[in-house]
Amino acid sequence: MRNHFRSNLLHSFAALLVLAAPASGLFAAPANGQTVSKTAAVADAAPTVGKPAPAFSLKDWDGKTRKLADYKGKIVVLEWFNHGCPFVKKHYDSSNMQDLQKTYTGKGVVWLSICSSAEGKQGYGTGEEHKKAFKEKGGAPTVVLIDSEGTVGRQYDAKTTPAMYVIDGKGVLVYAGAIDDNRTADRQAAKTAKNFVAAALNETLAKKQVAISSTKSYGCSIKYKQQ
Repeated sequence: MRNHFRSNLLHSFAALLVLAAPASGLFAAPANGQTVSKTAAVADAAPTVGKPAPAFSLKDWDGKTRKLADYKGKIVVLEWFNHGCPFVKKHYDSSNMQDLQKTYTGKGVVWLSICSSAEGKQGYGTGEEHKKAFKEKGGAPTVVLIDSEGTVGRQYDAKTTPAMYVIDGKGVLVYAGAIDDNRTADRQAAKTAKNFVAAALNETLAKKQVAISSTKSYGCSIKYKQQ
């Protein structure tokens, strides 16, 4: 009888320890009571300026898979766009974005334009539709990538169109944020605003540290697929 009582007591004590222990392993319970995958939490963390840019692969408008690793050793710009957004129109209707694309691809920079609009939402387009739009606007990115699932947009914590990122030749993120310091949709202002992307690219090309490496992007919210 005494041994049976001791065994029950030990089992009860062990159960209390399990209930009292903090959550660990793959899942953790936050304060709101929802269960969140730790793996997902790490994947969803925003990229950090000064750290390696997150690796990714996406299909381009021809259906060809492109990887960030394909451009190892190159300076890379990531530009999130949505041609239905007034703030994107500001930079394309003024030719500001196209001029940047032409200027810096001419200096060996890789320019990746990314659309994370979900199917059925503003900005979404098939490969052929994106080809037509860029041809009409005279756009000159290196590649246009389609991210309709929103995987890479969320991976980079991209919130607006436009949202801009600069990655140096070592694969380190050296700039993240707005294209410039004029947060209006006035296309006339695009030419006179302080262009953070141009400054970051000039400094990176000159192998200098980027003076302004992080700003808050502005524009339309990215029309992500609902999760």
